[in-house]
Amino acid sequence: MVANMMVERTNMGLSGVSSMVTPTMTTTPSVPGNFLMVPRCTMKIEKCTGGIKIHCVCDDKMAASMVQNLCTMLVGGMCSCCVMMNGMQVCTVNFTMGMCRCEMTETGVCITCTSGDSQCCEMIQACGECCVVLMNNGCTCCVMMNNTPVCCGTCETTPSVAKKK
Repeated sequence: MVANMMVERTNMGLSGVSSMVTPTMTTTPSVPGNFLMVPRCTMKIEKCTGGIKIHCVCDDKMAASMVQNLCTMLVGGMCSCCVMMNGMQVCTVNFTMGMCRCEMTETGVCITCTSGDSQCCEMIQACGECCVVLMNNGCTCCVMMNNTPVCCGTCETTPSVAKKK
């Protein structure tokens, strides 16, 4: 399994905006668009008290270190998930209704998004459930902080967001 995934980030998080690349005459080959290599991981999204936890687990130590470094650099910003199928954006979820914290784990990171307000908690958990349903049906999720991709991948196969007891 490849530890990295190439993601175009020109319009990540901007729904309804299409990418337009203007061809230019150059002597050196160039890659169209604005691409970024992000670590590939397996995600587990579970309900917790007040919101959800997103576990980004990398098989490769180098990928785990890269996820941790990206999260450390972007700490305190907005957390969001962009769910894609065949490179096309299906759904973007912004966790603006809660506070998101990032904890380092041995194999990657655990992002916790919570709110003290019960209605905001329900919204956060519903957004997590949406991401899990889409990933279980073939989509790929890209976790972003400040609209910068941190990691991409699929989730552990679960029927719905796991309920924390």
